[in-house]
Amino acid sequence: MEKSTLATDTIRPDATKLDDYDADPKEELQLNVGGRGATQRRLRNYQVTMIGFCSGIGTGLFVGTGSAYAKAGPAGLLLAYIIVGMVLWCVMQSIAELATLFPTAGSFPHWATRFVDPAVGFSLAISYGYCYTIAIASETSAAAIIVSYWTDMTPAVVITVGLILILIINLMSVRFYGETEVIGGAVKVLCFLGLVVTSIVITSGGGPNHETIGFRYWHNPGPWTNYNGVTGPTGHFLGFLSSFVNASFSFIGVETVVITAAESVDPHRAIPKAARRVTYRIGFFYVLGALLIGIIVDPRDPSLTSGSGNANSSPFVIAIKEAGINVLPSIVNACILIAAWSAGNSYCWVGSRMIVAMTTDHQLPQIFGRVNRYGVPYIAVVAAWLFGPLAYLSLGSGGAAQAFTWLLNLSTVAGLIAWATLSFCYIRFHAAMKAQGVSRDSLPWKGPFQPYAAWVGFIGATIITLVAGFPVFLKGNWNTSNFIASYIGIPLFIVPIIGWKLWFRTKFQRSATIDLWSGRLQDGEIMPQKNPRNTLWGRFIDWLV
Repeated sequence: MEKSTLATDTIRPDATKLDDYDADPKEELQLNVGGRGATQRRLRNYQVTMIGFCSGIGTGLFVGTGSAYAKAGPAGLLLAYIIVGMVLWCVMQSIAELATLFPTAGSFPHWATRFVDPAVGFSLAISYGYCYTIAIASETSAAAIIVSYWTDMTPAVVITVGLILILIINLMSVRFYGETEVIGGAVKVLCFLGLVVTSIVITSGGGPNHETIGFRYWHNPGPWTNYNGVTGPTGHFLGFLSSFVNASFSFIGVETVVITAAESVDPHRAIPKAARRVTYRIGFFYVLGALLIGIIVDPRDPSLTSGSGNANSSPFVIAIKEAGINVLPSIVNACILIAAWSAGNSYCWVGSRMIVAMTTDHQLPQIFGRVNRYGVPYIAVVAAWLFGPLAYLSLGSGGAAQAFTWLLNLSTVAGLIAWATLSFCYIRFHAAMKAQGVSRDSLPWKGPFQPYAAWVGFIGATIITLVAGFPVFLKGNWNTSNFIASYIGIPLFIVPIIGWKLWFRTKFQRSATIDLWSGRLQDGEIMPQKNPRNTLWGRFIDWLV
């Protein structure tokens, strides 16, 4: 591999130009220097690509879109997914550039510590950590509901089995984890491809009932629906806003692929490729999915808002049943079950890496950063997994169920706050590059449209966070419990920042002194890979994965 000066060399902290290089190359290989952790590089490029294309896709895409569609209508749902997809794309281009240059353990908290303020890094690690550790409980409880489609088996049994599988997989080599993501991702892709074909057949009148639908629902009841009885343009806008928030929650998790940089065998190729593939993911899964839903299902169908949580609430399954196809619903439900388990597995992995990131910045005891001989941070994995049993709260009634709902709301808001914070990290990085006279042309990979894309990501994610609980402000809709659940994530992000700054007297990082050098890859860290692009088939495989 040809040497990249900025990507592989070590520069003194006080250096201002590349000619000042004279450090020992071994210096940066020390743990806890420049965000370095003890994990090992075992994830292959195709695994990173599949994680980037499919990770985090769970019940939200296949089932959760139904309630959003009922509130917004065909046009409202489609527009919401397009706009949020644009915000996510901007966030991804920003953080992928950082991950390619600084493939550090956990990535996100370290960048906030390094480019903004150590207090922000500490708070981001906490909020993003619980965002995903709580999501383990969310997906395992969702899996229990999905299984209820076939059997009356006690949900606690399904939750227990799911949690045990997640723990076992995450305690094995990260390469095995990567293979499980490849398999789970392949199931999701095949399932969605099947739904695309089935949707086209149904709307064309190819189902058993031979009823041609076309774009019927775009005309009746129309492209927009009224929101909770509010009519006219105001009702249409509120419906879109509701779907806008729901779409944001569905997208959260796409960004986690950049965390694989610290364990990728070749992050200089794998991470940029994953960033480019996110365009296809947004278009294929979300935008195309929203368009198809608006074609095949009536937004007034009561099953969309039944709250069953399994395939019965999926807009695709509703359309399949109405077309008279009897076998497919069970197949789709099985795919949704695999998607839920896969998402829970991914969330445990992300949560554990947030804990490792906190050890590299000395915000947690070093014991949490210990790894076994396969480079697995087993103590961090167990610590993250211990949040999974919160899924049993969903089986209770009254206070227990309410507590679980609150935890889920906290989780989703934390993901949006992370988008805004990570975009701001890139803005500070870009400012430091400019202040220190370092050209972006020297980077291993440059994200497009910077720093404007980062500003779009920052402003867009901030707006979504602020409007997430808008229904409580509508006339006659005030609910103190819902208000707190929607917005308590904001003070929970701010309070740790204030506490850490007061205790440790940290300072906001200045552009001229931000560390732009430590933590980069050293010579020999990236093993030479076979070039698959020598043949036509090889070029196709390289493009595909």
